[in-house]
Amino acid sequence: MKVLKQYASAEIEVKKSRFLAEAFSIKSQQEARELLKQQKIKYSDATHVVHAFSAGLGGEICGCSDDGEPAGTAGRPVLDVLKGSGCTNILLTVTRWFGGTLLGTGGLVRAYGDSAKEVLAVCSMEEYISKVPFSVSTNYQLYEQVKKLLGRFEAEIENEDFAENIVLKGNLPEKNKPALQKEVENLSCGKISVV
Repeated sequence: MKVLKQYASAEIEVKKSRFLAEAFSIKSQQEARELLKQQKIKYSDATHVVHAFSAGLGGEICGCSDDGEPAGTAGRPVLDVLKGSGCTNILLTVTRWFGGTLLGTGGLVRAYGDSAKEVLAVCSMEEYISKVPFSVSTNYQLYEQVKKLLGRFEAEIENEDFAENIVLKGNLPEKNKPALQKEVENLSCGKISVV
C-alpha cells in the first residue's frame, strides 16, 4: 500500500460545472470526518462536497458519500478510483460548483471519477511503513553517536530536549525498533534504552 506524502489538488470543468478534487493524508476515519466538516465550511458556496476515504494497513476501513448527488453517481466512483490506486490513509474530496447544465447519471460518474484520477495523478506517494513513537534519553558524551544510530535505523527525530540529559523523541519503522534497541544498549553498556 502507498500513502500520501503531502496535500494535492486538481481541477476540471465539465459543461461549466467546476470540480475541485483534493487529497489529504489521514490516520483514521475520525480524522477524515473532521477534515470533511472543515471542507464543507470552507466551500459553503459549493453545490456538493463529495468524499471518499481509505484507512488502515490494507485500506480495510473505507467510506464515501454522494452529498446530495443521485445515489451512486459521486462518492462511489471516487471510492472506486481510490481503491484501484492502492493508497491508504487518504481522504479525497471533490467539490462541485454547478454550472447550469445537468450532466445526467453517466456524466456525473465520469466527472467525479475523472476528478479523482486527476488529483491522484499529481499526488506524491510513498510506500506505507508502520511506524511507532520512540523516546531515548542520552548523556552529552553519547549524543552524536546515538543520533547517528537513529539515522541509520530510519528514525525521524521530531523533538530534542537539552537538559541534564538529552531526550530525543520521534517515530521509527516498527520493524527497526528491536535492532535499534540492541545497538543503543551495546553503545551505552546497557545504560540507555529506547522506549
